[in-house]
Amino acid sequence: MLGRLEQVGTLDVHREGTDLSHDELCARVRGKQALVSVVTSRVDREVIDAGGDLRVIANVAVGYNNIDVAYARTRGVIVTNTPDVLTDATADLTWALILAITRRVCEGDRLVRAGGWNGWTLDFMLGTQLNGKQLGIVGMGRIGQAVARRAQAFGMSIAFTSRKDISVEGTARLPLDQLLMSSDVVSIHVALSSETRHLIDQRALVRMKRSAYLVNTSRGPVVDEAALAWALRERVISGAALDVYENEPAVHPELLTLENVVLAPHLGSGTAETRTAMADLAASNVIAVLSGKPPLTPVG
Repeated sequence: MLGRLEQVGTLDVHREGTDLSHDELCARVRGKQALVSVVTSRVDREVIDAGGDLRVIANVAVGYNNIDVAYARTRGVIVTNTPDVLTDATADLTWALILAITRRVCEGDRLVRAGGWNGWTLDFMLGTQLNGKQLGIVGMGRIGQAVARRAQAFGMSIAFTSRKDISVEGTARLPLDQLLMSSDVVSIHVALSSETRHLIDQRALVRMKRSAYLVNTSRGPVVDEAALAWALRERVISGAALDVYENEPAVHPELLTLENVVLAPHLGSGTAETRTAMADLAASNVIAVLSGKPPLTPVG
């Protein structure tokens, strides 16, 4: 990625392990024509104004809720993202979380490491079988459809809800309330917006089966973490598995104390192949714009 970008301009690379502060980002973007951002970078009006020469913001993520896209557009700044290349990695991670929580894999790992396992018994740490159960997918975009395709291998029926008027062979489209009430596993795959923030709140959680599991690999604020902690503690639902959080990297403190939740550190696209492809696509978008060509994956 860096070698390709060096062919079109001089680079200012942040190489530290921690994110730039907002003030540092404003300072570093001055005089730059392109900004390659990640999902943790808050690119608001102040940053965009500081980068008065900006022509393109290339976000290394499929989501772009971290960028004020509307304001960038008024300033003539093109915003791009990296769709498609992370679909399979995120779908795979979703299934890793589904299996981990329904078969109590992480709970068992902790038990073994703590020396608490005394040997096999018939009724020890029983989980939930997926065959014959319903997977409910909230958001049937690229990743949701990839998750649905994998569900067939586990013998699950598939229901989904989507704001778009789509139909997917072998699935049933349901209103959200009906999907929540009928699904054994609910997997979230929506973009973060004002409409989806706290889409899964206490009202939604009490509609789920007591035997059901919630999985979120989309964006943290889609789920009300305080409400989820309550639902898990009171066994309103059986369990949850999260890869994203409301205030990353912070996690609601009660979730850290509960056994019936799996917590992953935002690993959805976390394979070497996928992250390389994401960075390469972001570089391609920058190179295209600075060369006077249309970007490959513009937002909006």
